[in-house]
Amino acid sequence: MIYTVTLNPSLDYIVDVENMELGMTNRTSYEQMEAGGKGINVSYVLRSLGLESKALGFLAGFTGEEIRRRLVHDGICAEFEMLSSGMSRINVKVRNIDGTEINGMGPDIPKDDLERFWAKLEGLQQGDVLVLAGSIPKSLPNTIYQDMMQLVVDRGVRVIVDASKDLLKNVLPYRPFLIKPNHHELGELFGVKIGSREEAIPYAKRLQEMGAVNVLVSLGGLGAVLIDEQGLVHSSEAPSGTVVNTVGSGDSMVAGFLAGWLDRGDYEYAFRMGLAAGSAGAFSDKLPTGDEIRGLLERMQQ
Repeated sequence: MIYTVTLNPSLDYIVDVENMELGMTNRTSYEQMEAGGKGINVSYVLRSLGLESKALGFLAGFTGEEIRRRLVHDGICAEFEMLSSGMSRINVKVRNIDGTEINGMGPDIPKDDLERFWAKLEGLQQGDVLVLAGSIPKSLPNTIYQDMMQLVVDRGVRVIVDASKDLLKNVLPYRPFLIKPNHHELGELFGVKIGSREEAIPYAKRLQEMGAVNVLVSLGGLGAVLIDEQGLVHSSEAPSGTVVNTVGSGDSMVAGFLAGWLDRGDYEYAFRMGLAAGSAGAFSDKLPTGDEIRGLLERMQQ
């Protein structure tokens, strides 16, 4: 079974605002509301590719109830802990202004609820996949992903981590199966600016030397780079298309890579599937469908 963890889920309010002016009343020209959070996005794209997953994490308040309602309606197995106080966050994403976002804080996580969450992780076993993705509530320590890996790593659970800064660095000694920084996050880890796939390769290899089994770096319109566990470099530019919305494209890449690898156990195919999924997401108003991903993959292989 695949388990996705979203510790700080959200209702994503995605809008276009034409000619936005600070200090003035601005009106939307487009809007949509979705259950959001990186792990949740991975679950959605996996489902579009025919793979079931269980979505774990914490929900609170009326926003949390709406997130759960939307997930259940869309066929996602939602096994979140429902908190007795606080509210899940609302994130406002102004997609037509350089991806401008205003993200909420999220609720505090009480000790008892955290212990119930740990109990669910205790049930993971060999062959399961655990996806740890996104930011965490302020009440949780930045070792939380590291602590989760310590709990499951000796059970043969493959762990994928899509996070930044210390959340990512702390898991490296536990040999995550895959990490997926974008080029900005990769550069931030090493205090450099990365502007090409070639520049990303040596720093991705350094993360592998620090413990990651596979390192997948997304570079937006520049494509992506994978350093696989044999040390082979897979690099490709992004397929051509009109970028509509980059929200969730990195999460789509993670889901595509995982689906491709589980299907064939081949890293080149998984890399291409991941790139196709990430690009299909960027070319769509919403998270990509399976048909969109497979169609783009077929075009990339011609």
